[in-house]
Amino acid sequence: MAELNTVARPYTKAAFEYALDKGNLDQWSSMLSVAAQAAQDSEMTLVLGNPALTSEQKAELVIAVAEQHLDDAGKNFVSLLAENNRLALLPEIFAQFEALKANQNQSVELNVTTAFDLTEQQQQKLTQALGKKLGREVNLTAETDASILGGVVIRTEDLVIDGSVRARIAKLAEAMNS
Repeated sequence: MAELNTVARPYTKAAFEYALDKGNLDQWSSMLSVAAQAAQDSEMTLVLGNPALTSEQKAELVIAVAEQHLDDAGKNFVSLLAENNRLALLPEIFAQFEALKANQNQSVELNVTTAFDLTEQQQQKLTQALGKKLGREVNLTAETDASILGGVVIRTEDLVIDGSVRARIAKLAEAMNS
């Protein structure tokens, strides 16, 4: 949902800039992860949706669940989100925070799908080649999907490179039907 992305962005940016300034990106990543998990819990979602609860009570609930993982700034952040009725954005804020953190660290998460299992050596070669091409450290996750027949499909946040045989066959069929 584009709207969630848009609404979450200023909160994410503020949290990221604060964490970057204080030099504790990993700590904030951990805090946001725990708070996002708490906010996503099905029972917690029902409780947070209760209009009888004040924003302070909702913040206290999330803080109580994640208290061991939150410092004072994290608790203040959760309270701010509750005041603005934005606790439901925690999972999106966490996802955006992780993307900003990866960009800051000059790394990228890639998902590679192949028709057959890649050996460790093949994964290393692919990681090195993509790292050189993208100019970043690459964290590779390999998956197997026999339905692509052969080749490789590479996915990252906003980029998909489809070099699968299935995609080539589909292009050929489209060209023949035109």
